[in-house]
Amino acid sequence: MKPPGLCYSFLVHLSPKDRTIENADEYRWHLLQKKIVESKIARAFDLFRQFEIEPLLIKGWAAQRSYPQNRSRTSSDIDLAVAPVRYQHAEKLYRTKEFNDVGVDLHKGLRHLDTVDWDDLFANSITIDVDGVPIRILRPEDHLRVLCVHWLTDGGAYKERLWDIYYAVANRPDDFDWERCMNIVSETRRRWVVCVIGLAHRYLDLNIDDLPFADEARSVPHWLVKAVEREWASDVRLAPIHVFLSDPKMLMKQIRKRIPPNPIQAMIDVEGSIDSRIRFHYQIGSVVKRTVPSAKRVIPALFHRVK
Repeated sequence: MKPPGLCYSFLVHLSPKDRTIENADEYRWHLLQKKIVESKIARAFDLFRQFEIEPLLIKGWAAQRSYPQNRSRTSSDIDLAVAPVRYQHAEKLYRTKEFNDVGVDLHKGLRHLDTVDWDDLFANSITIDVDGVPIRILRPEDHLRVLCVHWLTDGGAYKERLWDIYYAVANRPDDFDWERCMNIVSETRRRWVVCVIGLAHRYLDLNIDDLPFADEARSVPHWLVKAVEREWASDVRLAPIHVFLSDPKMLMKQIRKRIPPNPIQAMIDVEGSIDSRIRFHYQIGSVVKRTVPSAKRVIPALFHRVK
């Protein structure tokens, strides 16, 4: 049983100083959970490599590496990205019984999370040792960019995940290359990254004085501030509609949550500018983009219920 006091939803709302795990039982629990995840990561890499597939570990545990040792960061699953040309093969392997207890979230390349070519990301990746197994992760510059975009993809709903950005910036290596991080993507995506770092500064007091774009990061668009604060005040988190087909009350909440669409999520869906004064066209584009994939999930679920 998880010891009292290690409630992640409680920890994430505290300041960095107050989030230190001081209780010995809590700290041991934290280390135990970390070790379990690391064991699964090593196993997943070993399994894929048996079939000459080399994944990249992103988000989750990779983000946790920047956290201080005595601070908690939970990971719900193991995010592995594989080369798009190898994805079909990797997916077949992932569905075999060997992966049953691993808990992998498999990605076809970086999808919408980054526009840098896979071969470039892979060539610039680094390997670290986990349980005696070499694990491949993105270099810090690329991973920070991915973390920022992923945070926006969730519509800015998870304030606690801003700590990923906080620690990735605060504990970046001395040779961190901002040119690599910011300027190998479009100006649109560069601004996304700057603004997420700006939000970490605004709400978590991230020190950005030494960043080459500090003044820019302090000027986060007003609409973005309003949008994230509205999300944080909401007691409903966006979730797949088909999950709630048997729960009319929650289903209606999810439908209302989508009207109008989250403007941050819509902006990401259509690769929109964060500085645009008009966002309605982004929301329309997002609805169009999401309608067919959503229908493909909802319709089979409805048929399954009827049967």
